[in-house]
Amino acid sequence: MSTKIVEKNDTQYDGDLSTLDQWWSAWETFMFDTPLEIETKKGMQTNPPYKLLQPIKISKYPDITEEEEKVSLPLQTMCGAIFDAILVHIMNTVSTPDEWQPLKKTIVDNLNKKKVPRTLDILETETYANSDIIALQEVSSSLIDQAKSRKILDESFWIVAPADMDAVRDQNSIIFLRKATFPNGANSEITSMVEASFEEGIKVPIAKGDILVVTATDRDGVDFVIASFHGDTNGLATKPVLSAIMKTIASNESLSEHILVFGLDANTYENAKPGKQQDVLDWGKHYVSHGLTSCWGDVPDPKNYTTYNSRTYLQPQLNKACKMSDK
Repeated sequence: MSTKIVEKNDTQYDGDLSTLDQWWSAWETFMFDTPLEIETKKGMQTNPPYKLLQPIKISKYPDITEEEEKVSLPLQTMCGAIFDAILVHIMNTVSTPDEWQPLKKTIVDNLNKKKVPRTLDILETETYANSDIIALQEVSSSLIDQAKSRKILDESFWIVAPADMDAVRDQNSIIFLRKATFPNGANSEITSMVEASFEEGIKVPIAKGDILVVTATDRDGVDFVIASFHGDTNGLATKPVLSAIMKTIASNESLSEHILVFGLDANTYENAKPGKQQDVLDWGKHYVSHGLTSCWGDVPDPKNYTTYNSRTYLQPQLNKACKMSDK
């Protein structure tokens, strides 16, 4: 069972945004002067938001140019300010501050601040709590810590996180192993072996924390390779990651008899743009070529959607926005 969990920072501004002058003062103070506590491998570190921005790499987003990569930090800052200003202007134009600001706070409280507790509540339900393996993607360190503090989850599962956690984006692939099924938990993490098995000369659009691969032995002595993977938006890393996992298994005698269980956010498409997106049927042919099948069968139904990119334009990933007429 694989589930994608996207979390955002809990910080929200509760002040008045009735005018762009008020917004700019608040935005500038937040971006450059407000300290945020971030947990890293070295412990808690405090930095203003602008110091948390990361360069945008061509290896992850191949559509950008080398020049855009070089100026990606100041470009992100400028574009973030422009986009935020546009949103505030739109909301103050189509509504009034006393209407939209309380609504915004309610949405943030329910879909952001309470997201981790609600997610853990769902994982404690019978649907998930009886699973032997749960693969989660884009998980924060906060969710991991809170999951371990939940009696039901802590008593039922080994909660396995990458040894090299992504503390900056704070989005990691993790694995829950049912203790009754896997008494000893994970035997070893082999993520680095998989990443070293990518085809030479091929740029695979992955980021730190996207892949977690471990070995484990169940109560009957059956050995497994278990992987959790968060694919890029266009699904272009999905095939290379599977090929690397299979290469790792094939090239290591100690893994040759292991059974692969792979939970992933594949990001495949029914009508993929050639060379730009991963076609779902082509993905099916790929995993079948490795002697594998999926929960959707050998030939997945392209119309069996699990996700719709029907976001509005009032969010920063405009490539995922959908016009009303296209729904």
